[in-house]
Amino acid sequence: VPAPVPAPVPAPVPAPEPAKEEVVEEAEDDGDDDDCDPREHVNLVFIGHVDAGKSTLSGNILYLTDNVDKRTIEKYEREAKELNRESWFLAFIMDTNDEERAKGKTVEVGRATFNTEVKRYTILDAPGHKNYVPNMIMGASQADVGVLVISARKGEFETGFDRGGQTREHAMLAKTLGVTHLVVVINKMDDPTVQWKKERYDECIGKLKPFLKSCGYKIKKEVKFIPISGLTGANVLDEVSPSECKWWKPAYTKAENNTSSNTFIGLLDSFQFPDRDASASVRLPVLDRYSDRGTIAMGKVESGTIREGMKVMVMPTRNEYKITGLWAGEEPVKKAKPGENVLVKVHGAGTEDVQKGFVICSPPYCRAVTKLICELAILDMPDNQPILTAGFNAIFHCHCAEEECEIVKIFETTDRKGKTNKNAAFASIGMRTVCMVETTRSVPVDTFSHQPMMGRFTLRTEGKTIGIGKIVKLPPKKD
Repeated sequence: VPAPVPAPVPAPVPAPEPAKEEVVEEAEDDGDDDDCDPREHVNLVFIGHVDAGKSTLSGNILYLTDNVDKRTIEKYEREAKELNRESWFLAFIMDTNDEERAKGKTVEVGRATFNTEVKRYTILDAPGHKNYVPNMIMGASQADVGVLVISARKGEFETGFDRGGQTREHAMLAKTLGVTHLVVVINKMDDPTVQWKKERYDECIGKLKPFLKSCGYKIKKEVKFIPISGLTGANVLDEVSPSECKWWKPAYTKAENNTSSNTFIGLLDSFQFPDRDASASVRLPVLDRYSDRGTIAMGKVESGTIREGMKVMVMPTRNEYKITGLWAGEEPVKKAKPGENVLVKVHGAGTEDVQKGFVICSPPYCRAVTKLICELAILDMPDNQPILTAGFNAIFHCHCAEEECEIVKIFETTDRKGKTNKNAAFASIGMRTVCMVETTRSVPVDTFSHQPMMGRFTLRTEGKTIGIGKIVKLPPKKD
């Protein structure tokens, strides 16, 4: 299955070399460094159907939080006018290449950052079109909070949701890829067909809840709903005026749909991330790498604290290297905690030694295996193969790794009614199965119970997400 290769993210300029000497001696210092921003870092991924308004919303957030100057916005307004797409000017902040602008579709995962008083955010604006789902997986595998953007406009909500719409697949993927909190943003509330009507908002939410439940979300704990207008900015940073929408204030005061924050940004600031363990061993899945006076790997720290001067092992090759440079965003730092997107200079490694899907770790190291036992929920099947049997081939996506794989053995299946078959030969859509998966090359993974981020995966083939699963058991260690 040819998966589109995401374009490399532009490289920040590394810090000048001479500063290196003094750095290494301080590597052992465990105290809190002054250059560590105390605000927590959160990755947001915007997901949803093609025209739900993801890029416009992300663009407007950057504009409202003063991350884009007035002149740039005016330039984008002119360019959008020339394309006869006046309402797209905010989306141009995120969609930078010409193909994206001409069609109004995001292709690559756009990145941008903004800060509030409490947290620092990186926006990953994921593509909504189904040809670009592998790119969307790349974005969501790094996200902490998923923002599912739904269009309230008559007709648009419905298409995003039909069998072929992307809303369904995206929400499924976000769940597997480890997005812990989901904010469902009902966008385009200012549209003439909606006019901030509570009935339309409730109708959209009513249809979404059962579906999100089927994706495995615990609605009361993990999902928040909020109505906004990405274009006018109502309810994004400032609350919508009561003259436009009088029912919103009573709704959030009563914490309807478990949302008690009045604006989208306020809601993001209220989230907690209890699973981040800064004292655990380091796990940093490599999203991409490039060469710049040495090999620089980029990725998100999933657990542990990575420090400059630290010795690490790269799995699955088991080569050991030293970290001689570390950048969070574009700032050189001494250490980075879980949740940070970092660039790491891996001393002595070539670009072939640190590839996408490899994992940089500290002891105890993670495992790299070719066989694993997993629980798999089957969501869809290719048209020419309606059932899943041993011998079925697909692409295995886990954190940043992509590898061809085969289902070697099915141990048991459980149907929708909860009936378990211990000696099943096949499984079909809607079933859950315990099976053994074999990958063509070894993949650095972990069990879901030990390290959720390294133990979740999706199987895709022929442009469809076949199943989502978690790894329950790895083969015994060889001495």
